[in-house]
Amino acid sequence: MTKINRLMTKLPEKSCGLITSDINRRYFTGMKSSAGVLAVFNDEAYLIIDFRYIEKARDTVTDCNVIEMTDTYSQLEELIKKHDCRQLFIEDETMTVASLKRLTEKLNGCVKISPDDTLSRLIRDMRQIKTDEEIALMIKAQRIAEAALTETLNFIKEGVTEREIALFLDSHMLSMGAEALSFETIALCGENTSLPHGVPSDRRLKKGEPILMDFGAVYEGYHSDMTRTVVLGEPTEEFERVYQIVLDAQRLTINAARAGITGIELDSVARNYIAEQGYGDHFGHGLGHSVGMEIHEFPYANKSCDTVLKENIIMTIEPGIYLPKKFGIRIEDFVIIRKNGCENMTAAPKNLIKL
Repeated sequence: MTKINRLMTKLPEKSCGLITSDINRRYFTGMKSSAGVLAVFNDEAYLIIDFRYIEKARDTVTDCNVIEMTDTYSQLEELIKKHDCRQLFIEDETMTVASLKRLTEKLNGCVKISPDDTLSRLIRDMRQIKTDEEIALMIKAQRIAEAALTETLNFIKEGVTEREIALFLDSHMLSMGAEALSFETIALCGENTSLPHGVPSDRRLKKGEPILMDFGAVYEGYHSDMTRTVVLGEPTEEFERVYQIVLDAQRLTINAARAGITGIELDSVARNYIAEQGYGDHFGHGLGHSVGMEIHEFPYANKSCDTVLKENIIMTIEPGIYLPKKFGIRIEDFVIIRKNGCENMTAAPKNLIKL
């Protein structure tokens, strides 16, 4: 059953799901575009898309009818009447107030528009559980990122700047087949590594200093996400001790990850261990998040997400310890939640690398 067919079966009777966001439109049709409307009824679906994309859509989109856009609202009204549709659901998380107002005015009472979370929730629940095909694409994205990391470790030397490290990583991910970057790459050196989401600067690397790199590649719409913290030369004893604490916390958490555990419970495995080692005040962010066609997806593993993790959900496991003005350490993998454990999609080494 296709993704569109699955959505059809979940929609209330005599209703339509109107998908306007670029990411969800690509999720259901497999086609990337910056415009278009996907209207999903109980028995049929339509991609209304403009001239710029119509040829590609007709060649590649197979799960719904492709219609060239002329007057979107009148075309929608015609389809609503054709399918005797009584209720129209929108993506409440992405549609703007202005767009909803215009949609309401243009359809002029021909259908009840429901601005609640029905459609967004249905799509969110579908996107949580990854298919084998989606997982394969994410592993491909991860291998691209790991290959770029290998090259970057050979590039790093005394005197290079944070910006240069980030640019090197980015260019190699793109040259190795990434269609885009998962997010703006983080590359930090020395005391700047204590900033969990610091911005790369012209700060130059010195001997004995850590380098924290958080990055990912996008492959056919799907993201990877990883963080590695390495050191140039010999680190301090304190750094090595804290690194081992973060690594042990991550390993404990990966061993605990399985279907049936909640986000809060998973987060607490790493958080409690780090607190027991005396660094509880220095792990200020959540343990992780799901990943897919967006870099941050639901559910999360943090102190407030009580969602039960299901099989084939992807979660990052990224504990960290950050000591202001000294250094920070984060180690991040992402895993597939399985019935009795999890499968780590990250193959890059995690023992402390000394360059």
